[in-house]
Amino acid sequence: MSEKREEREMNVYLDGMIESMPVFAKELIAGGVAGGVAKTVVAPLERIKILFQTRRAEYQSIGLFGSVKKIARTEGPMGFYRGNGASVARIVPYAALHYMTYEQYRRWIILTYPDVGRGPGLDLVAGSFAGGTAVLFTYPLDLVRTKLAYQVVGSQKLNAQGVLNSQQIYKGILDCFSMTYREAGLRGLYRGVAPSLYGIFPYAGLKFYFYEEMKCHVPPEHKKSIVFKLVCGSVAGVLGQTFTYPLDVVRRQMQVQRIMVSSSPEMKGTMETLVMIAQKQGWKQLFSGLSINYLKVVPSVAIGFTVYDIMKSCLRVPSRDEAEAVRKVVTNKRSTHPSSLDS
Repeated sequence: MSEKREEREMNVYLDGMIESMPVFAKELIAGGVAGGVAKTVVAPLERIKILFQTRRAEYQSIGLFGSVKKIARTEGPMGFYRGNGASVARIVPYAALHYMTYEQYRRWIILTYPDVGRGPGLDLVAGSFAGGTAVLFTYPLDLVRTKLAYQVVGSQKLNAQGVLNSQQIYKGILDCFSMTYREAGLRGLYRGVAPSLYGIFPYAGLKFYFYEEMKCHVPPEHKKSIVFKLVCGSVAGVLGQTFTYPLDVVRRQMQVQRIMVSSSPEMKGTMETLVMIAQKQGWKQLFSGLSINYLKVVPSVAIGFTVYDIMKSCLRVPSRDEAEAVRKVVTNKRSTHPSSLDS
Protein backbone atom coordinates (compact mmCIF):
# COMPACT_ATOMS: atom_id res chain seq x y z
CA MET A 1 0.00 0.00 0.00
CA SER A 2 2.79 2.39 0.93
CA GLU A 3 4.62 1.55 -2.31
CA LYS A 4 1.58 2.52 -4.38
CA ARG A 5 1.23 5.76 -2.45
CA GLU A 6 4.90 6.58 -3.01
CA GLU A 7 4.51 5.78 -6.69
CA ARG A 8 1.49 8.10 -6.95
CA GLU A 9 3.37 10.86 -5.14
CA MET A 10 6.33 10.43 -7.48
CA ASN A 11 4.03 10.59 -10.52
CA VAL A 12 2.39 13.75 -9.17
CA TYR A 13 5.82 15.27 -8.54
CA LEU A 14 7.02 14.41 -12.06
CA ASP A 15 3.80 15.73 -13.60
CA GLY A 16 4.19 18.99 -11.73
CA MET A 17 7.84 19.30 -12.74
CA ILE A 18 7.03 18.66 -16.41
CA GLU A 19 4.16 21.15 -16.41
CA SER A 20 6.33 23.83 -14.78
CA MET A 21 9.11 23.53 -17.38
CA PRO A 22 9.17 26.14 -20.16
CA VAL A 23 8.70 24.83 -23.69
CA PHE A 24 12.25 25.63 -24.80
CA ALA A 25 13.66 23.56 -21.89
CA LYS A 26 11.50 20.59 -22.92
CA GLU A 27 12.75 20.94 -26.51
CA LEU A 28 16.36 21.07 -25.26
CA ILE A 29 15.89 17.83 -23.31
CA ALA A 30 14.07 16.10 -26.17
CA GLY A 31 16.74 17.11 -28.67
CA GLY A 32 19.63 16.07 -26.42
CA VAL A 33 18.16 12.62 -25.76
CA ALA A 34 17.41 12.12 -29.46
CA GLY A 35 20.94 13.05 -30.46
CA GLY A 36 22.62 10.88 -27.83
CA VAL A 37 20.58 7.78 -28.67
CA ALA A 38 21.02 8.16 -32.43
CA LYS A 39 24.77 8.82 -32.25
CA THR A 40 25.48 5.83 -29.97
CA VAL A 41 23.59 3.45 -32.25
CA VAL A 42 25.71 4.37 -35.29
CA ALA A 43 29.06 4.98 -33.51
CA PRO A 44 30.90 1.97 -35.10
CA LEU A 45 30.00 3.13 -38.62
CA GLU A 46 31.02 6.68 -37.75
CA ARG A 47 34.48 5.49 -36.67
CA ILE A 48 35.01 3.56 -39.91
CA LYS A 49 33.77 6.49 -41.98
CA ILE A 50 36.31 8.85 -40.36
CA LEU A 51 39.11 6.35 -41.01
CA PHE A 52 38.01 6.07 -44.65
CA GLN A 53 38.09 9.87 -44.99
CA THR A 54 41.47 10.43 -43.31
CA ARG A 55 43.46 7.16 -43.53
CA ARG A 56 42.82 6.42 -47.17
CA ALA A 57 45.73 4.05 -47.90
CA GLU A 58 45.34 1.93 -44.78
CA TYR A 59 41.56 1.43 -44.63
CA GLN A 60 39.83 2.40 -47.86
CA SER A 61 41.79 -0.23 -49.79
CA ILE A 62 40.49 -3.10 -47.63
CA GLY A 63 36.84 -2.03 -47.72
CA LEU A 64 34.09 -1.98 -45.11
CA PHE A 65 34.28 -5.59 -43.90
CA GLY A 66 38.07 -5.59 -43.97
CA SER A 67 38.08 -2.43 -41.83
CA VAL A 68 35.67 -4.03 -39.36
CA LYS A 69 37.93 -7.08 -39.03
CA LYS A 70 41.06 -4.95 -38.65
CA ILE A 71 39.61 -2.76 -35.91
CA ALA A 72 38.23 -5.79 -34.07
CA ARG A 73 41.62 -7.55 -34.31
CA THR A 74 43.88 -4.62 -33.34
CA GLU A 75 41.68 -2.68 -30.91
CA GLY A 76 38.94 -5.03 -29.77
CA PRO A 77 35.19 -4.28 -29.55
CA MET A 78 35.75 -0.93 -27.81
CA GLY A 79 37.79 0.21 -30.81
CA PHE A 80 34.53 0.78 -32.67
CA TYR A 81 33.62 3.34 -30.02
CA ARG A 82 36.96 5.18 -29.95
CA GLY A 83 36.12 8.88 -29.84
CA ASN A 84 32.45 8.15 -29.10
CA GLY A 85 32.68 9.77 -25.65
CA ALA A 86 33.66 13.06 -27.29
CA SER A 87 31.07 12.41 -29.99
CA VAL A 88 28.22 12.00 -27.48
CA ALA A 89 29.54 14.91 -25.40
CA ARG A 90 29.28 16.99 -28.56
CA ILE A 91 26.07 15.62 -30.03
CA VAL A 92 23.94 15.98 -26.89
CA PRO A 93 24.37 19.78 -26.61
CA TYR A 94 24.51 20.05 -30.42
CA ALA A 95 21.24 18.18 -30.97
CA ALA A 96 19.61 19.96 -28.03
CA LEU A 97 20.54 23.36 -29.47
CA HIS A 98 19.74 22.27 -33.03
CA TYR A 99 16.19 21.11 -32.34
CA MET A 100 15.42 23.85 -29.82
CA THR A 101 16.73 26.73 -31.97
CA TYR A 102 14.93 25.24 -34.98
CA GLU A 103 11.64 25.48 -33.11
CA GLN A 104 12.51 28.97 -31.81
CA TYR A 105 13.58 30.29 -35.23
CA ARG A 106 10.41 28.82 -36.72
CA ARG A 107 8.20 30.54 -34.13
CA TRP A 108 10.10 33.80 -34.51
CA ILE A 109 9.64 33.80 -38.30
CA ILE A 110 5.92 33.10 -37.95
CA LEU A 111 5.44 35.86 -35.35
CA THR A 112 7.61 38.39 -37.21
CA TYR A 113 6.27 37.61 -40.68
CA PRO A 114 2.70 36.34 -40.10
CA ASP A 115 1.97 36.22 -43.84
CA VAL A 116 4.78 33.75 -44.54
CA GLY A 117 3.74 30.27 -45.65
CA ARG A 118 3.71 27.41 -43.15
CA GLY A 119 5.06 24.87 -45.63
CA PRO A 120 8.39 23.01 -45.70
CA GLY A 121 10.11 26.15 -47.04
CA LEU A 122 9.79 27.62 -43.57
CA ASP A 123 11.47 24.50 -42.14
CA LEU A 124 14.30 24.88 -44.67
CA VAL A 125 15.13 28.39 -43.43
CA ALA A 126 14.66 27.64 -39.71
CA GLY A 127 16.63 24.40 -39.96
CA SER A 128 19.54 26.10 -41.74
CA PHE A 129 19.93 28.84 -39.14
CA ALA A 130 19.50 26.34 -36.31
CA GLY A 131 22.25 24.14 -37.74
CA GLY A 132 24.66 27.07 -37.99
CA THR A 133 23.92 28.15 -34.43
CA ALA A 134 24.48 24.66 -33.02
CA VAL A 135 27.77 24.21 -34.92
CA LEU A 136 29.26 27.45 -33.63
CA PHE A 137 28.56 26.48 -30.02
CA THR A 138 29.76 22.86 -30.20
CA TYR A 139 32.42 22.71 -32.92
CA PRO A 140 35.48 22.22 -30.62
CA LEU A 141 33.93 18.97 -29.37
CA ASP A 142 33.53 17.77 -32.95
CA LEU A 143 37.19 18.52 -33.67
CA VAL A 144 38.29 16.59 -30.55
CA ARG A 145 36.05 13.66 -31.49
CA THR A 146 37.64 13.50 -34.96
CA LYS A 147 41.21 13.63 -33.62
CA LEU A 148 40.49 10.83 -31.16
CA ALA A 149 38.80 8.70 -33.82
CA TYR A 150 41.76 9.30 -36.18
CA GLN A 151 44.18 7.63 -33.77
CA VAL A 152 44.71 3.96 -34.47
CA VAL A 153 46.22 1.50 -32.02
CA GLY A 154 48.82 -0.88 -33.42
CA SER A 155 49.30 0.92 -36.75
CA GLN A 156 53.03 0.20 -37.04
CA LYS A 157 53.11 0.76 -40.80
CA LEU A 158 51.97 4.36 -40.57
CA ASN A 159 54.15 5.02 -37.52
CA ALA A 160 57.19 3.84 -39.50
CA GLN A 161 56.26 6.13 -42.38
CA GLY A 162 55.87 9.09 -40.04
CA VAL A 163 52.19 9.58 -40.82
CA LEU A 164 51.29 9.48 -37.15
CA ASN A 165 53.48 11.60 -34.92
CA SER A 166 54.22 9.62 -31.78
CA GLN A 167 54.10 12.84 -29.74
CA GLN A 168 50.53 13.52 -30.86
CA ILE A 169 48.86 10.65 -29.03
CA TYR A 170 45.92 11.99 -27.06
CA LYS A 171 45.00 10.22 -23.85
CA GLY A 172 41.42 11.42 -23.73
CA ILE A 173 39.00 14.28 -24.33
CA LEU A 174 40.53 16.77 -21.87
CA ASP A 175 44.08 15.92 -22.96
CA CYS A 176 43.15 16.49 -26.60
CA PHE A 177 41.50 19.80 -25.72
CA SER A 178 44.51 21.06 -23.76
CA MET A 179 47.11 19.96 -26.34
CA THR A 180 45.16 21.49 -29.22
CA TYR A 181 44.70 24.76 -27.35
CA ARG A 182 48.37 24.94 -26.32
CA GLU A 183 49.45 24.27 -29.87
CA ALA A 184 47.19 26.65 -31.83
CA GLY A 185 45.02 28.53 -29.35
CA LEU A 186 41.31 29.16 -29.86
CA ARG A 187 41.78 29.17 -33.63
CA GLY A 188 43.07 25.59 -33.41
CA LEU A 189 39.85 24.47 -31.70
CA TYR A 190 37.85 25.91 -34.63
CA ARG A 191 40.04 24.57 -37.43
CA GLY A 192 37.77 23.37 -40.23
CA VAL A 193 34.71 25.26 -38.96
CA ALA A 194 34.21 27.04 -42.29
CA PRO A 195 33.39 23.89 -44.31
CA SER A 196 31.25 22.77 -41.36
CA LEU A 197 29.16 25.92 -41.65
CA TYR A 198 29.06 25.72 -45.45
CA GLY A 199 27.87 22.14 -45.14
CA ILE A 200 25.50 22.44 -42.18
CA PHE A 201 23.44 25.32 -43.56
CA PRO A 202 22.18 23.37 -46.59
CA TYR A 203 22.26 19.97 -44.83
CA ALA A 204 20.32 20.97 -41.73
CA GLY A 205 17.85 22.98 -43.79
CA LEU A 206 17.32 20.21 -46.33
CA LYS A 207 17.01 17.60 -43.58
CA PHE A 208 14.14 19.42 -41.89
CA TYR A 209 12.66 20.37 -45.28
CA PHE A 210 12.54 16.81 -46.58
CA TYR A 211 11.31 15.44 -43.25
CA GLU A 212 8.39 17.86 -43.04
CA GLU A 213 7.66 17.48 -46.78
CA MET A 214 7.54 13.69 -46.40
CA LYS A 215 5.26 13.98 -43.36
CA CYS A 216 2.83 16.10 -45.40
CA HIS A 217 2.19 13.08 -47.64
CA VAL A 218 1.59 10.63 -44.77
CA PRO A 219 -2.10 9.71 -44.36
CA PRO A 220 -3.68 11.31 -41.24
CA GLU A 221 -4.32 7.92 -39.61
CA HIS A 222 -0.56 7.16 -39.76
CA LYS A 223 0.77 10.54 -38.56
CA LYS A 224 1.78 9.11 -35.18
CA SER A 225 3.18 5.85 -36.56
CA ILE A 226 6.79 5.26 -35.54
CA VAL A 227 7.43 3.28 -38.75
CA PHE A 228 6.32 6.18 -40.96
CA LYS A 229 8.43 8.62 -38.94
CA LEU A 230 11.46 6.36 -39.35
CA VAL A 231 10.89 6.19 -43.12
CA CYS A 232 10.48 9.97 -43.42
CA GLY A 233 13.61 10.57 -41.36
CA SER A 234 15.62 8.07 -43.40
CA VAL A 235 14.75 9.68 -46.74
CA ALA A 236 15.41 13.16 -45.33
CA GLY A 237 18.85 12.14 -44.06
CA VAL A 238 19.93 10.43 -47.28
CA LEU A 239 18.87 13.30 -49.55
CA GLY A 240 20.34 16.00 -47.32
CA GLN A 241 23.67 14.20 -46.88
CA THR A 242 24.17 13.46 -50.58
CA PHE A 243 24.24 17.15 -51.51
CA THR A 244 26.70 18.20 -48.79
CA TYR A 245 29.04 15.21 -48.27
CA PRO A 246 32.18 16.60 -50.03
CA LEU A 247 32.32 19.43 -47.49
CA ASP A 248 32.31 16.85 -44.70
CA VAL A 249 35.42 15.20 -46.21
CA VAL A 250 37.13 18.61 -46.44
CA ARG A 251 36.31 19.32 -42.81
CA ARG A 252 37.71 15.99 -41.57
CA GLN A 253 40.99 16.36 -43.46
CA MET A 254 41.45 19.93 -42.19
CA GLN A 255 40.79 18.76 -38.62
CA VAL A 256 43.46 16.04 -38.63
CA GLN A 257 46.05 17.88 -40.74
CA ARG A 258 48.29 18.72 -37.79
CA ILE A 259 48.65 15.06 -36.79
CA MET A 260 49.33 13.89 -40.35
CA VAL A 261 52.72 13.79 -42.05
CA SER A 262 54.38 17.21 -41.90
CA SER A 263 55.65 17.07 -45.51
CA SER A 264 52.11 17.22 -46.92
CA PRO A 265 51.01 20.62 -48.30
CA GLU A 266 49.14 22.78 -45.82
CA MET A 267 45.39 23.04 -46.21
CA LYS A 268 44.48 26.68 -45.66
CA GLY A 269 40.95 27.41 -46.84
CA THR A 270 37.84 25.40 -47.60
CA MET A 271 37.84 25.82 -51.38
CA GLU A 272 41.64 25.44 -51.58
CA THR A 273 41.42 22.18 -49.63
CA LEU A 274 38.52 20.99 -51.80
CA VAL A 275 40.56 21.61 -54.98
CA MET A 276 43.70 20.07 -53.43
CA ILE A 277 41.88 16.85 -52.49
CA ALA A 278 40.39 16.58 -55.98
CA GLN A 279 43.81 17.14 -57.63
CA LYS A 280 46.03 15.08 -55.33
CA GLN A 281 43.67 12.28 -54.28
CA GLY A 282 41.08 12.32 -57.05
CA TRP A 283 37.50 13.56 -57.06
CA LYS A 284 36.28 10.18 -55.80
CA GLN A 285 37.98 10.94 -52.46
CA LEU A 286 35.44 13.74 -51.96
CA PHE A 287 32.83 10.98 -51.68
CA SER A 288 35.02 8.53 -49.75
CA GLY A 289 32.98 6.79 -47.09
CA LEU A 290 29.66 7.96 -48.56
CA SER A 291 28.31 4.40 -48.79
CA ILE A 292 29.12 3.88 -45.10
CA ASN A 293 27.61 7.28 -44.37
CA TYR A 294 24.36 6.17 -46.01
CA LEU A 295 24.32 3.18 -43.66
CA LYS A 296 24.96 5.58 -40.77
CA VAL A 297 22.65 8.42 -41.82
CA VAL A 298 19.59 6.28 -42.46
CA PRO A 299 19.28 4.99 -38.87
CA SER A 300 20.82 8.13 -37.31
CA VAL A 301 18.46 10.72 -38.78
CA ALA A 302 15.48 8.38 -38.61
CA ILE A 303 16.11 7.54 -34.94
CA GLY A 304 16.88 11.19 -34.14
CA PHE A 305 13.62 12.56 -35.54
CA THR A 306 11.56 9.69 -34.13
CA VAL A 307 13.03 9.90 -30.60
CA TYR A 308 12.63 13.69 -30.68
CA ASP A 309 8.93 13.42 -31.55
CA ILE A 310 8.41 10.73 -28.88
CA MET A 311 10.24 12.80 -26.24
CA LYS A 312 8.18 15.89 -27.10
CA SER A 313 5.04 13.83 -26.61
CA CYS A 314 6.30 12.48 -23.26
CA LEU A 315 7.22 16.00 -22.10
CA ARG A 316 3.83 17.30 -23.30
CA VAL A 317 5.17 19.86 -25.74
CA PRO A 318 2.14 21.32 -27.56
CA SER A 319 1.82 20.19 -31.16
CA ARG A 320 2.12 22.76 -33.93
CA ASP A 321 -1.61 22.66 -34.56
CA GLU A 322 -2.31 23.34 -30.86
CA ALA A 323 0.29 26.13 -30.74
CA GLU A 324 -1.16 27.69 -33.90
CA ALA A 325 -4.67 27.60 -32.42
CA VAL A 326 -3.44 29.32 -29.23
CA ARG A 327 -1.59 31.93 -31.29
CA LYS A 328 -4.75 32.74 -33.28
CA VAL A 329 -6.80 33.10 -30.09
CA VAL A 330 -4.22 35.47 -28.58
CA THR A 331 -4.03 37.48 -31.81
CA ASN A 332 -7.82 37.80 -31.99
CA LYS A 333 -7.99 38.97 -28.37
CA ARG A 334 -5.34 41.61 -29.02
CA SER A 335 -7.11 42.82 -32.15
CA THR A 336 -10.54 43.08 -30.43
CA HIS A 337 -9.23 44.69 -27.21
CA PRO A 338 -8.75 48.26 -28.59
CA SER A 339 -12.20 48.31 -30.18
CA SER A 340 -13.84 47.33 -26.92
CA LEU A 341 -12.05 50.23 -25.18
CA ASP A 342 -13.23 52.70 -27.83
CA SER A 343 -16.83 51.61 -27.40
